Amino acid sequence: MKKLFKLLSVSALLIGTVTVSNAQDKSSNKQSMTPSFGIKGGVNLATVTGSDFDSPDSRTSFHVGLVGELPIADILSIQAEVLYSGQGFDFRPLPGADKAEFQLDYINVPVLAKVYVFKGLSLEVGPQFGFLVNEKVDFKSGEDVELDNAKKFDVGVAGGLTFQTDMGLFATGRYVYGVTDIYDDVNIKNSVFQIGLGYKF
Repeated sequence: MKKLFKLLSVSALLIGTVTVSNAQDKSSNKQSMTPSFGIKGGVNLATVTGSDFDSPDSRTSFHVGLVGELPIADILSIQAEVLYSGQGFDFRPLPGADKAEFQLDYINVPVLAKVYVFKGLSLEVGPQFGFLVNEKVDFKSGEDVELDNAKKFDVGVAGGLTFQTDMGLFATGRYVYGVTDIYDDVNIKNSVFQIGLGYKF
């Protein structure tokens, strides 16, 4: 997973460099007004925040899914996605014990406003709606404990940026902060940093 993370990071940097170079040769930041659809996937660095939990280690997982973009002005689009997203955190059940993985996996639907700074580079922000599909603890011994305590619906705010080439290949970095608590009467919220690659048709 560390090698995958490094590969995605380097790829995102290279794509961003190429996109910026291309954009500097353009005098206009106008985008195509044609709707586009595509696929994306990448790495999640997920944890939880809140006053009722003591900053656990991040869980390294992945996200993958579909993306669609609808231009509504020369420099403004609405982008919606449907993503499977592995979230949660790592922790030690006992001092000195091996880490265990607390898995909170969602089907997430971010709906983002995208503003193009110049051709190929966009900033994005908007709400994200999550539907819980898995909650369990994965111990290093191989034992899994299924749970059913977390809320089935989660709301967050997503923000980030995307570099896209004229060929449709893009790289994105995003942070998602949970607005709603994961559990009833407990101040714990999702916190996820994502790096991804994708392609729009």
